[in-house]
Amino acid sequence: MDPQNSSLDEFSHFPPLHLQFFEPSPNPSPTAVPSPHPPGPPTTPPSNPNYHHFLSVPVPRKRRRGRSQPHRNPNTTSSSFFFVPVPNTTTTTTTPLPSKLENNPIPSPSLNPHSNSNSLPNKTPDVGEEIIVINKESTSEALTALTSGFPADSLTDEEINFGVCRVVGGIEQVNYILIRNHIISKWRENVSRWVSKEMFTESVPKHCHSLLDSAYNYLVSNGYINFGVAPEIKEKIPVEPSSNKLRVLVIGAGLAGLAAARQLMRLGFRVTVLEGRKRAGGRVYTKKMEGGAGNRISASADLGGSVLTGTLGNPLGILAKQLGSLLHKVRDKCPLYRLDGNSVDPEIDMKVEADFNRLLDKASRLRQLMGEVAMDVSLGSALETFWRVYWDSGNAEAMNLFNWHLANLEYANASLLSKLSLAFWDQDDPYDMGGDHCFLPGGNGRLVQALVENVPILYEKTVHTIRYGSDGVQVLAGSQVFEGDMVLCTVPLGVLKSGSIKFIPELPQRKLDAIKRLGYGLLNKVAMLFPYVFWETDLDTFGHLTDDSSSRGEFFLFYSYATVAGGPLLIALVAGEAAHKFESMPPTDAVTKVLQILKGIYEPKGINVPEPIQTVCTRWGGDPFSLGSYSNVAVGASGDDYDIMAESVGDGRLFFAGEATIRRYPATMHGAFLSGLRETAKMAHCANARALRMKVKVGKIPSKNAYSCASALTDLFREPDLEFGSFSVIFSRKNPDPKSPSILRVTFNDPRKKNHGDQPHSNKRLFEQLQSHFNQQQQLHVYTLLTRQQVLDLREVRGGDEMRLNFLCEKLGVKLIGRKGLGSTADSVISSIKAERGIRKQTSTFSASKLGISKLKTGTLKQKMIRKAKIVRNVKKSVPSPNKLTAPPNLKVSSECMITNQVPPTSSCSVLVGSLEEGPMVGLDTDEISYEIPV
Repeated sequence: MDPQNSSLDEFSHFPPLHLQFFEPSPNPSPTAVPSPHPPGPPTTPPSNPNYHHFLSVPVPRKRRRGRSQPHRNPNTTSSSFFFVPVPNTTTTTTTPLPSKLENNPIPSPSLNPHSNSNSLPNKTPDVGEEIIVINKESTSEALTALTSGFPADSLTDEEINFGVCRVVGGIEQVNYILIRNHIISKWRENVSRWVSKEMFTESVPKHCHSLLDSAYNYLVSNGYINFGVAPEIKEKIPVEPSSNKLRVLVIGAGLAGLAAARQLMRLGFRVTVLEGRKRAGGRVYTKKMEGGAGNRISASADLGGSVLTGTLGNPLGILAKQLGSLLHKVRDKCPLYRLDGNSVDPEIDMKVEADFNRLLDKASRLRQLMGEVAMDVSLGSALETFWRVYWDSGNAEAMNLFNWHLANLEYANASLLSKLSLAFWDQDDPYDMGGDHCFLPGGNGRLVQALVENVPILYEKTVHTIRYGSDGVQVLAGSQVFEGDMVLCTVPLGVLKSGSIKFIPELPQRKLDAIKRLGYGLLNKVAMLFPYVFWETDLDTFGHLTDDSSSRGEFFLFYSYATVAGGPLLIALVAGEAAHKFESMPPTDAVTKVLQILKGIYEPKGINVPEPIQTVCTRWGGDPFSLGSYSNVAVGASGDDYDIMAESVGDGRLFFAGEATIRRYPATMHGAFLSGLRETAKMAHCANARALRMKVKVGKIPSKNAYSCASALTDLFREPDLEFGSFSVIFSRKNPDPKSPSILRVTFNDPRKKNHGDQPHSNKRLFEQLQSHFNQQQQLHVYTLLTRQQVLDLREVRGGDEMRLNFLCEKLGVKLIGRKGLGSTADSVISSIKAERGIRKQTSTFSASKLGISKLKTGTLKQKMIRKAKIVRNVKKSVPSPNKLTAPPNLKVSSECMITNQVPPTSSCSVLVGSLEEGPMVGLDTDEISYEIPV
């Protein structure tokens, strides 16, 4: 089904008006907080006669896999969108804002709970501002934008961070949204073409072309348009990476990894995908089954992700359309069969299903009453308690039906209900894609096959270590080391939970806690290829009841793939507790049980059930590359944990994608795909920001060579402009600007300056540890760039050097590094100050006594250091170079240097000394030294 057309059909009775949307709280909070809007239509402002009556459109709850759920009562837990039409503005090219709208601005919360409340009008606009009219379909275009995840009347947080508008709120924002929605809609009309910015220059007024640039650039860079596998879009992927040659390592060739890899390649990155399996696709796996003696029979079986859960805006549906494939709607008919093989009484079936839905509603209300306590209560305990209290009438068939619905819910969440959070198990309901659930004819492997094309993938590379630091990343797979500038980790949550991948440095505790809290469950399948179709051809699903609640998920649901797989294929599902037992069940026993169920259903009808030609039993829990099926919100977790999972670490070096990192669409194939596009945008942004920082030049005098600047720096600090404690500073004396750059030097173990303060601060230990690694005659200098004002603020800090260091680390967030790690920016500052003071370049014979080191003692000093440090010599070997993160695992690594310490937990300071890029450290020979300072 075409998402665009379906949107038009459903809402064709609406006039083509600009809209504002109101929505009640999208997900019942465990804390009873009054909603800003009551669960009913808001009151129309009586002072504004231009507003019409509100139109209420019920939004059904998420369709749970297996059986489509009927539309729920919007007054229970369903959400409802309330449309507030703005006066019709379709008669002219631009429309002044009505005066009554100016005088009576109505706040409009976003349909996207992640977006800010920035809807029109958050500020009172000028009378001269105008709302543009691109065409007469703004209503349908807004609905199309909704299917892409955008609120129809406000900006998302991502758009605000991207800076799409100069001012949030007001007419400029309205015009941007109209342009954004228009671009999305135009691409959706033909997703196989590349939509260029020039296509909109005539329809968008010239004074809004800057907004057009902003909207187009945002949509393209974030993968909302112009993505996929259509020939015209594939042509945009450059044959060779761009000149910047940024290297990105993608771990995992599932949908998330493939989506990111293709998008990164289109942006010019050098991409390498590391996949542990012998195939791509990850948990999306279509296996070709075939057999038969004379007449060969074959079918494509989806052993992993199989159902496209919703078509409205689903990016996988867009890929299918680009491939020219029509999706097959999973038909609603799903008969259930009793233990004796007879069909369940339709009236009892309808009654139990209605009762079950009411139980879910009661559970939703219960969590609101419980408040925070609901965080520690499971959904299963609430449902089973309600069932016993309200509906357990002793009817065995009703109880079996109730257990079937529980099994279906466990299938949808890949978890035992006893482990699902009552508070947040359905936190993603408001973001349901909408539309039909569908099969892709030929299996979802067709999508994987199309996405894999021309993507550099290295198979059978089992990653066991990821190192990340300020100078790049290293990924270790077996005995091989892969280096890059950034790494995207798309491994399943089960793999992260297992700890089979070691991160160096360790992931932040915040992310480790989220990994632990989120649930990760199991679903298994038995795929059977038969010689012919013996079951009903007018249905795609049918279910089977059991009288044992502990095995309620065992073969409780069958999928018929005969219409889409190319052959007579049935797949039986195993969910809940039964899915875990299934992992150790012999395949022959599993197939025997399935055949007994099928024979019990069809043989009483006179239908012979043949032996299958081929069978496959999955073991997703035992697969070392998945260790389960998909994520869920476990007791104690919340939707926030998905956001934490999506956070990057290591200052834009390590990123995460996958279905367990996307709050709005977890446990879905399209969620995994969208997370890959999301991370691509984040990685491109970080790369651009890093490139801009590298290009920053301070001063107008070009940098000298490294040796010259090192010598000049030493000379300049012989007479610093400021000295306090162990800190000294040089800066331009002719430039009084508080923002002008200066260079700060910190001297450790200076015998001339003893700090007798005894402040109980964690950084004092840092000083002590650094000093313990140097001879009493040795001075250790580390540097950083500060503004002149920051230097003055640092000087005023009281409490001794420890407190000053704390101020640098905690307040200013700076990093102390070795001289050679300062880079070209500092070289420019040094050259500028040197030129200003007219310092004559000193010769290399300058007194070593200023450093507290005698050349005669160099050999002795070096021997002492060897006993405490690892010496890394400048020799070319076939092993990774030391400046590529080959430091010991417990070290933080910087591209500027090699020596680092582990800072106490209360401090974020990194003190980095020396460099691997050029020359020796002061007073030492040409060996670079890596110190491991224990904490």
